[in-house]
Amino acid sequence: MARRIVISGASGLIGSALAAALRADGVEVGTLVRREPRREDETQWAPGESALDPEVLAGADAVVALGGASVGRLPWTRRYRRELIDSRIQPTRTLTTALRALRSDAPTLVSASAVGYYGSAPGEVLTEDSAAGATFLADLAVRWEGEARRAEDQTRVALLRTAPVIHRRGVLKPLIQLTRFGVSGPLGGGSQIWPWISLDDEVRAIRHVIDARIAGPVNLTGPVPATANDIGRALAARMHRPFWLPAPAWALRLALGEAADSLLLGDADVRPEILERSGFRFRHATAAEAVAAAI
Repeated sequence: MARRIVISGASGLIGSALAAALRADGVEVGTLVRREPRREDETQWAPGESALDPEVLAGADAVVALGGASVGRLPWTRRYRRELIDSRIQPTRTLTTALRALRSDAPTLVSASAVGYYGSAPGEVLTEDSAAGATFLADLAVRWEGEARRAEDQTRVALLRTAPVIHRRGVLKPLIQLTRFGVSGPLGGGSQIWPWISLDDEVRAIRHVIDARIAGPVNLTGPVPATANDIGRALAARMHRPFWLPAPAWALRLALGEAADSLLLGDADVRPEILERSGFRFRHATAAEAVAAAI
């Protein structure tokens, strides 16, 4: 098991859960923060503005690079698209530059990415070998991963193609509000496959990637495919509310623009081939189990 991990983006949903799980098991955790440090294990940094001292990373088993502006914040104006890009590219570039400056024993870089890499591919089974899609989010993921790969000449690099996390603060947040008021239902046709993963398995999978010394892209997504309707109905059943009011695809596109296809209407049957082949076992194998754990 890793002895020391440095995390950027440790205040987010995934980062905070990962840091807590590591500390609970006695792993030393250092975090990179943008504000003034409040703890001895925090280091202030300013990605995109100044370099990071490589010695902050020296001696760690891995650096886990998380974070980035939320793709769920709408609308995607031209200015916000730039924020989505910069909030991922600049921190990753700052980390890879610091790692490349270490003369030896650079930590493994475990860099966030997303299943948005694949775009929408109805009828296809998508593995780590599948090609990138042709959407804004796919292009963003390709560029994000490209920045992380700059460290490959110095150390091992793993790329976490993470699915939307089934959690109250994750993909369920807007759905819970609709369900609570009894107005949830199929989004578009509702038969589109939504990649998903529970927060518990997300954290366990990241730790598995580190400890199993996995390199390259890794799909962090649940093993059993689920449609948008499967997830919506599981949530409605858990909250004892109806699931009946459809939102037509044309209305979603009118309201949300391109984001509707990327976030709600896209169909991507992404499978965790590398995780399962390396021996990882999911605690929540179905979306219904993940919803039950989250609610």
